[in-house]
Parts: sequence; structure tokens; C-alpha cells
Amino acid sequence: MPFSKGQSGNPSGRQRGSRNKATLAVEALLDGEAEALTRKAVELALAGDTVALRLCLDRLAPPRKGRPITLEVGDVTSLNDLSAVQGEVVAALARGELTPEEAADVASVVEKLGQAWERRDLEERIQALEDRTAAR
Repeated sequence: MPFSKGQSGNPSGRQRGSRNKATLAVEALLDGEAEALTRKAVELALAGDTVALRLCLDRLAPPRKGRPITLEVGDVTSLNDLSAVQGEVVAALARGELTPEEAADVASVVEKLGQAWERRDLEERIQALEDRTAAR
């Protein structure tokens, strides 16, 4: 291999944050025309152009990327409770109350909570062992 692992083939390449020439050219052409283009898109949308209508609506009310959900899970105070929560997530998915994506997101949060509790438990055990060793 001609290059070391982790070393760029062109260390003095494009600067971080620099813009593509095509992007700069398009921005230069559109500079000062945003208001006129927006007005034209609205006129086309009002005249029934479905593409222009979708463009305008996507700007006015962009598609939501998630929504608040309500899931009754009871008290969650220990690792043992988390398996019950995961069961509730699966049940809500089966009932159609959650989409697969929402269920995966909630399950991921529950898993992260479990991992945090496991780390805390491990730290407490290690500290107790160190305290016991230091007391000897």
C-alpha cells in the first residue's frame, strides 16, 4: 500500500468547509431572485401545478420526523422492570399503536437505560471491592 493507514492520499486537499464550484455557480445565479422564484412557485401551485404545490406545502409544513407517543409502562426502577417495558413495546406494536420505527426507537431508549443502570451497578460493585481491599 502506498499510504500509511489513516493518512490521506492528499493531505493538502480541499479545505474543510469549502464549497463545490457548481453550488457556488447556482447560488450566484439565484442570488437576488429568491423572492421572484418563490412568488412564481406559489402562482404555479395556485394554478394547479402539483409539483409546485408539493414544493410549497413541504416548505410550509415539512413532513414530521417523529411524534410524541404515549405508552403506559408502570414504574421503571430496576433492570427487571425493563424487560416488562420491552414486552409492552412489542404488545403496542402488535396492536398497531406504534409503528415499527417508533417501537425500535422506544426499545433503543429502554436498552440505553438498561446499559446505564448496568454501568452504575458495575461501578458500585468495583468501588465496594476497592473499599474492602483498602480496609484490609
